[in-house]
Amino acid sequence: MAQKLWEKSVQVNEEIDRFTVGRDREMDLYLAKHDVLGSMAHITMLESIGLLKSDELKVLLEELKNIYASAENGDFVIEDGIEDVHSQVELMLTRKLGDVGKKIHSGRSRNDQVLVDLKLFTRAQIKDIAVAVEDLFKILISQSNRYKDVLMPGYTHLQIAMPSSFGLWFGAYAESLVDDMMFLQAAYKMCNRNPLGSAAGYGSSFPLNREMTTRLLGFDSMNYNVVYAQMGRGKMERNVAFALASIAGTLSKMAFDACMFSSQNFGFVKLPDECTTGSSIMPHKKNPDVFELTRAKCNKIQALPQQIMMIMNNLPSGYFRDLQIIKEVFLPAFSELKDCLQMATYIMDKIYVNEHILDDDKYLYIFSVEEVNRLATEGMPFRDAYKKVGLDIEAGKFVHNKQVHHTHEGSIGNLCNDRITELMNKVVSGFDFSKVENAEKSLLGR
Repeated sequence: MAQKLWEKSVQVNEEIDRFTVGRDREMDLYLAKHDVLGSMAHITMLESIGLLKSDELKVLLEELKNIYASAENGDFVIEDGIEDVHSQVELMLTRKLGDVGKKIHSGRSRNDQVLVDLKLFTRAQIKDIAVAVEDLFKILISQSNRYKDVLMPGYTHLQIAMPSSFGLWFGAYAESLVDDMMFLQAAYKMCNRNPLGSAAGYGSSFPLNREMTTRLLGFDSMNYNVVYAQMGRGKMERNVAFALASIAGTLSKMAFDACMFSSQNFGFVKLPDECTTGSSIMPHKKNPDVFELTRAKCNKIQALPQQIMMIMNNLPSGYFRDLQIIKEVFLPAFSELKDCLQMATYIMDKIYVNEHILDDDKYLYIFSVEEVNRLATEGMPFRDAYKKVGLDIEAGKFVHNKQVHHTHEGSIGNLCNDRITELMNKVVSGFDFSKVENAEKSLLGR
């Protein structure tokens, strides 16, 4: 068994090792290239304060770039007996460069290493999620504009209520994504603060230059207080998980609508044939499995903040191994949500809309409020108009021309999609992803 970074003369029991390492080797593959980036910034800083020689820094950076490339290409592995990604990177450097590879850990702990790895990983994943959300948003706005004049029933209590439109339906989910993106941006800004240099949570006697590593890694600022930097473990993941859950909630609701509206009892929309599955016994079936799975996956993601909260809740300040388990539920969540976003974007772009839903007189009563408002506009008191229309419905005498005249902001005739798009663009620009991209490119010499 390979020695751990923390082992001295006594090796740990193999079963204890298996239990304590758990799935860390598997989970740390998510973090590999980010661990390398953090090390590159750290050793650049170490050289600036005299803890590394310039020639040592040069060879270390070159080899770290090689390791980064292997991680980026999917070739990086954590060997049997090696505890985690930090140990593996240090081992690879030492094998290649000898004792100089052992110098990279000065002034830091695995505690702040994993903190910075998680933040670098998370901010990169948030960017991917933001791009995927924006892609779906654009499709929804486009479909809203395309079908803005196609009416459909609106429901309350799953009872037909008032006229709605596909312009409103598509546009509602687009605007929901704007709020979700605001939440995601707040999570990104909390994430994009540098914990490196907090060491085990109590700082270091080395004269570390934390402003330098903050700049090199493209962070907006640092987590200044070293104790708080360590306390941020779990809190950052929980906050981001709430943002992911917000997006997932929008997707889940939209998926439910799509499943319901595509059923024969509704017949409002039709999913593309290539996006449905069949039955092993019923030849006619075209099942909305993609949206059903999206609903389930997104509901699972909505439970993620609670999972993280229950792991980290009631821990006092300082590091505890409990926090390791958060990785297992947090790291894979991004790819699952990205899959759901991409599937939803594809299907909502190709969905077929029934443009003649309201030809069926079973939806006639959704125009009752239109008639009440018409009478009130002509001078009849609203309550009298309401009673008259109600009595006409009871007597089977209600008629209406199935036209609507809604002009106020956000209504059928005035969707405000331009304003919603403007708001989304403002939120997207507020992330300022280019700052991080430029910093990472500079560190990697690209």
